[in-house]
Amino acid sequence: MKATLLAVALVAGVSAAHADDTLKKIKDSGTITMGVRESSGLSYTIGDGKYVGYHIDVCHKVVSDLEKAVGRKLEIKYQPVTSANRIPLTVNGTVDLECGSTTNNLARQKDVAFAVTTYVEEVRIAVKANSGISSINQLNGKTVATTTGTTSVQTLRKHERATGVDFKEVYGKDHADSFLLLESGRADAFVMDGSILAKNIATSKNPADYKIVGEVLSVEPIAIMIRKDDPAFKKAVDDSIKAQIKSGDLAKTYDKWFLQPIPPTNTKIGLPLSAATKEAWANPNDKPMEDYAKK
Repeated sequence: MKATLLAVALVAGVSAAHADDTLKKIKDSGTITMGVRESSGLSYTIGDGKYVGYHIDVCHKVVSDLEKAVGRKLEIKYQPVTSANRIPLTVNGTVDLECGSTTNNLARQKDVAFAVTTYVEEVRIAVKANSGISSINQLNGKTVATTTGTTSVQTLRKHERATGVDFKEVYGKDHADSFLLLESGRADAFVMDGSILAKNIATSKNPADYKIVGEVLSVEPIAIMIRKDDPAFKKAVDDSIKAQIKSGDLAKTYDKWFLQPIPPTNTKIGLPLSAATKEAWANPNDKPMEDYAKK
């Protein structure tokens, strides 16, 4: 019995040590690893290992505040992640801050934690401007693209307006690949977060050839993802984001990436700050998307 209790205590001790070690880990190593996306609306590459976007800027400010917390300069390492591997790479400790465009939902909360919401997303449909498609019920018999590892097609299928609508699904390995399916005519529609659709349209060869149409499929809180069961690290990240909200920095960052010309093509995404995002900033929280559906 004593041996069993000792084993349990050891396992618990290991778990507790691992759970609380992110601040210690980054202090000891002098490095922090940011999970970044290649072609998301909030995090994308402009080549040569350079990553930019709304969530990249937010995370850079978080890192500045973490440097104050641990009392040393931190080297940032960028780890490209996809929709499919972002959670495993956060869980196994490869990524410390996942700065992409991840929806906070109950299923994911079983494996990871989320900082307070920084952006509230609306899932929409992008089509060719000349397609004649303007609603979900016009997708019957069509091919719909989405990105592997995302929740968008399930969201589309669950929408009440999709009842009786039969469409074929094709999957891109990342958001740029999914947009290429639409661009090349291999898909009639691309279902994804509105910011991702808007960014890919804005940076395409001919932005006027595309439009975002139809009903809002779901409202989803987007947040920086971190390892689970690490309250000290979560508090440090949350405190930084709350400070960015209070100082007006987060609003300036939003304006920079959604209302001003962005690299590499200097086009504007043109997505004004939504009422839902304003509400999330006014009352910082880490509520999952299921709480938004209750409204």
